[in-house]
This record gives sequence, structure tokens and C-alpha cells, in this order.
Amino acid sequence: MRATAAVLLVLCLLTISHAWDCQEVVNIKNLMQIDAGLGQVVATDTGRIPYYLVGDKWIRLPGSLKHVTVGPAGIWGVNKDYAIYKYVAGNWVQAAGLLKQLDAGGEQFIVGANMNDTPYRLTSSATVGYKGPGSPLPWTGLPGAVKYYSCGPFGCWAVNKNDDIYLMSLNQDCQNKGWSHIEGKLSMIEVATDGSVFGVNSAGSVYTRDGITASKPEGTGWSNIPMGMLMGHVTYDLGRLWVVSKSGGTMVCTH
Repeated sequence: MRATAAVLLVLCLLTISHAWDCQEVVNIKNLMQIDAGLGQVVATDTGRIPYYLVGDKWIRLPGSLKHVTVGPAGIWGVNKDYAIYKYVAGNWVQAAGLLKQLDAGGEQFIVGANMNDTPYRLTSSATVGYKGPGSPLPWTGLPGAVKYYSCGPFGCWAVNKNDDIYLMSLNQDCQNKGWSHIEGKLSMIEVATDGSVFGVNSAGSVYTRDGITASKPEGTGWSNIPMGMLMGHVTYDLGRLWVVSKSGGTMVCTH
């Protein structure tokens, strides 16, 4: 416990010196993945238990999921068998298709990647209108191969199995103009509701993309956010950066 406290103290001092003030999230342990959007935060732990943050309390959601996401498209998740679910009226409703990761941060549309790294998207009308079996769910494949895929108001970002980074423009009807390669290497990437982009590389370092605007969605370059420990997952919303370490600890940082 003393060793952990010492590491967290060093982490906080490092991040404060670079204008990020980080605090340990003490009432949740062993998180594997976290996602924030529109003022909401969801997460899954190493036991595949999904959670929803209410105030400072983590409320356990029903079911068993390995990845959850929240945003304009609602709350969605996938389980260990790649089955897709949407959270509807307090319960998970299974949706057609198989994905290993998905993202609800686009303009009410869903994107994701399947076990073969094929990217998919679901239009806003199908996403918002889905209430269970019988609702149309026309998943459409996109070109390329990605292992992690996330969207925001200015575009969609993805990384492939080689940690190469790509940007694609998608509208509500999911019309795309193809992928543009972005310099750098990341193992996962997340786009916030305000268009901010954050990611983690294979070495556990956290980065943010500078200079992103509606007229320049690709931004201008990457900046490292020193964390003092190896990180595995990151998400950002409403001024809060949520970071999960590779050892399962969680930090929340403000700039």
C-alpha cells in the first residue's frame, strides 16, 4: 500500500508540473477500459463487470461485458463472445452483429471493429431507433483494417494492428472520404465529444493531438502527457481526462 501511494504521489507531482492535476479514483479497482461522453462515464473491470458513474459512486450495471461506450448514440457494449448490446430502459438488448470494440461518440452513429479488424459503422437513424429485435440494424463495412476506432464531431480516428494512426471523415449517414494516415504510433485512441483526441502507445505513454478544429480536423501534432506510470486506456470529456493504468488503477485529471 505504501509503495502504491508513493507511486501515485510521484504521478500527481509529475502531472501537476505539466499543468495536469491528477487524482486517484479510490472507489473503483481493476478497471480494464473506460469511456466518457456527454457528461457520462462508463467502464468495465478485469472481471468484465460494467459500471456507470453517478456522482462519485460507480453503479454496477447488469450483464458481463469487456468493452462499453457512451455518447450521442447512447450506451453500447460488447461481451467476450463479441455480441453487441445497447442499454435500453435499464437492460441490455442484444443487437445483430459481432464486434470486439465499438464507439458511440459520433453524431448519433456507431462505429466499431470486428475480430478480423474490419471497421463497421451504423447510421444515426438505425442507432438511435434501435430498441430490440425487429429494429433495422444495417451494419456496413468500411475499407481498411483497424483494431480500435473512435469518432467525434470533426472526424473518426483509428489505429491498426501495427499501431498506425488514421483519420476518416464520416457524417450522420456514414458517407466517408477514405482514410488519411497521421504520423505517430498509438495502440488505442479516443475522440471526445468536443473533438479532442487522446491515445496511449504500446509503451504506456499518453498523448493528445494538438490544433484540432472543424477546419483542420487532423490537427497539428502530438503532445505527451507525462503520467509517471504505464497507462493502458484513456478517455476525455468535459475537461476531465480519465486514465487507466496497465495495473488497473484509475486516475482522473484536469487541465
